[in-house]
Amino acid sequence: MSGINGDTQLEYWIDRYQNLIFSICFQLTKDYFDAQDLTQETFLSAYKNMSGFDGRNERAWLCKIASRKCLDYLKHSGRKQIPSDDQFLIICSPAESSPEQDLMEKALRQELYDCCMKLKEPYRQTALDYFYHEMDAGEIAARTGKNLKTVQTWIYRARAMMRRLYRKEDLYDR
Repeated sequence: MSGINGDTQLEYWIDRYQNLIFSICFQLTKDYFDAQDLTQETFLSAYKNMSGFDGRNERAWLCKIASRKCLDYLKHSGRKQIPSDDQFLIICSPAESSPEQDLMEKALRQELYDCCMKLKEPYRQTALDYFYHEMDAGEIAARTGKNLKTVQTWIYRARAMMRRLYRKEDLYDR
């Protein structure tokens, strides 16, 4: 990793592996919002431990960090959804998408969109921009002309509302 500064390396990892890491976290937690938080924690941990990384097989290294973050999360939250070794190997399989994965991703995105649409304004559009269109708070603030702190507050509140909606619907599905 000589010659590349830490911030540049982190940006590269996020650009290249964000979807993979999120998929791992989502498959392990079965919760969109927890998976999003754990994805961020994975990259933060990778950044903090960058000096100990030998520069080889970054994909496997990041997958290992993500799975450990998820396992720790599941263990400490008292959940019984800890995957077996076989499940972990399936999750970390090559990033080529299969028709099943494409269908699952499409269904997940539709579920996310539907959840966003249940919110009232300004949270609906903020949630769509942030979660569905993957815009950051600065981009949303620039687009809407609102203060960055206002947009960050809307994102925080939208996340909490969506989490409640998502969990409420999960109860009805049982």
